[in-house]
Amino acid sequence: MAREAAEKPPEEILSLWKREQAQLKALLVEQDTEAWQRDPAFSGLQRVGGVDLSFVKGDSASACASLVVLSYPELEVVYEDCSMVNLTAPYMSGFLAFREVPFLVDAVQRLREKEPHMVPQVLFVDGNGVLHHRGFGVACHLGVLTDLPCIGVAKKLLQVDGLENNAQHKEKIRLLQAEGDTFPLIGGSGTVLGMALKSHSHSSKPLYVSVGHRITLESAVRLTRSCCRFRSPEPVRQADIRSRDYIRRTLGSPRPPTPEQERFRNYPLTFCC
Repeated sequence: MAREAAEKPPEEILSLWKREQAQLKALLVEQDTEAWQRDPAFSGLQRVGGVDLSFVKGDSASACASLVVLSYPELEVVYEDCSMVNLTAPYMSGFLAFREVPFLVDAVQRLREKEPHMVPQVLFVDGNGVLHHRGFGVACHLGVLTDLPCIGVAKKLLQVDGLENNAQHKEKIRLLQAEGDTFPLIGGSGTVLGMALKSHSHSSKPLYVSVGHRITLESAVRLTRSCCRFRSPEPVRQADIRSRDYIRRTLGSPRPPTPEQERFRNYPLTFCC
């Protein structure tokens, strides 16, 4: 998912978003809720999903929202949904969900209506879960709204609660030698916010895995590792590949944002009552 800075929304909108995050966070579950999660081989897990938003080059408002479902453990795509969307909310660090999640929720809802037997048993999200400024990132937001187990997988360290991409952190990364090696991301508060994972033997950079919803960090890390053919888990990788391909096939050239999009006239984007 590409994120570009934009005009800061009014303080009343930020206050609204903070209240909604707090309301939804109260529904967050950080435990394994499914039998397959507690099985060492994930027996019973048959479908894993991934979501992504890819932006039109030169246009921070037009994007392709993608949802894919893969068979497990084969990791073959069995369902995909790509659609062009217009984002009206600005990107603000810590509030990514209010910009992107509505379109991902729509994709999950379309799947539930069209082919309910294909609904994934877990969703991988290109972003953070509880590794977040207020402990409720995009993976948590999507998980709570869809009531699906979710895993946040980020390529860059979100520097919150004292976490820093400093020399000490880089030394820990250097010590990740074998595929599957990890180290915990412990904030200044003493809370374990996620795990750095060497997801592939040929990757020099880790993934940052965090709980989204209805799964423990241990299960999230194990499943992420088992879904990686390359650095990124295959559900997210396929969602990214297919969303970019959809843009190429659908648009001949980038479209400039409309005046309405530039004014972000719809950016309150409330999710709950």
